[in-house]
Amino acid sequence: MAKMLSRVAPWLASRRDGAAGPAAGLTLRVLAGADTGALLDLARQDGVANVFILSHLETAGTASPTAGGASIFGVFDGDSLLGACWAGANLVPVQLDPDLVGLVAAAVHHSGRRYASIFGPAETVLALYAALEQLGNTAQEIRADQPLMSIAGPPLLKPNPALGFGQLADFDRILPACAAMFEEEVGYSPYLGGREYYNRRVKSLIRAGHSLVHLGPDREVVFKAELGAVTAEVTQVQGVWMNPAFRGLGRSAGYMAAVVDLAQTLAPVTSLYVNDFNTRARASYERVGFRQVGTFATVLF
Repeated sequence: MAKMLSRVAPWLASRRDGAAGPAAGLTLRVLAGADTGALLDLARQDGVANVFILSHLETAGTASPTAGGASIFGVFDGDSLLGACWAGANLVPVQLDPDLVGLVAAAVHHSGRRYASIFGPAETVLALYAALEQLGNTAQEIRADQPLMSIAGPPLLKPNPALGFGQLADFDRILPACAAMFEEEVGYSPYLGGREYYNRRVKSLIRAGHSLVHLGPDREVVFKAELGAVTAEVTQVQGVWMNPAFRGLGRSAGYMAAVVDLAQTLAPVTSLYVNDFNTRARASYERVGFRQVGTFATVLF
């Protein structure tokens, strides 16, 4: 670890003379391939909350920075990895104690990169944003209370058999539904930065078998969802959307039961997180058998 100290950024608390408090003596650096095992061990402490990073590690096989420029910051005490934070399009803390977020915030701020959001366990996300706010970063919206829910075992309701895995042949029908869901959820179009990235993302989900959709008689999307993160143990459902023409008909719970059925062909535990104010969705998920196992927060920039 002594060789690593020279790579620690000069603004970190560990470089300051007389540093005191939780950050004293700790270091932060970008993780490399040699850190993969330690990061896996850290993330596996909570496989549901950390499904995003575990899914990435299963796919990439390494904690090293990606070709697209994403990296993972690690906070160390000597050789021990205490916590981490994915820094790609979004910031995603991994078992990061709120007392350690100042180290990550400083590195993120000095990187000069822009991030779309922070999401993950609420206490850490809100602490990280508070530290970034002190450095001049301002959020567009803060969703501070998002129940993290999961289900293991069959759904409590009969699944809607019409739901199936999306097909590339239907990409031109699925894509507008995905874009509509995104705009409803975050308030702006996913195409603001260009269409190519979002199109690739939707196609990749379909190719991977992580797109779930029901196309009606006119081949319009009636309901859709995605498995945004997948490991051998856990899937995380994202992008749940019902065509407005079919809302209010009591169909959502049956579709969500089908989501669980299909997701559990890939992993035994199905998870999701939902805004606390979305009482209809929460009631539907609970009818299916989802139960709260934690609390997430999302900060949108």
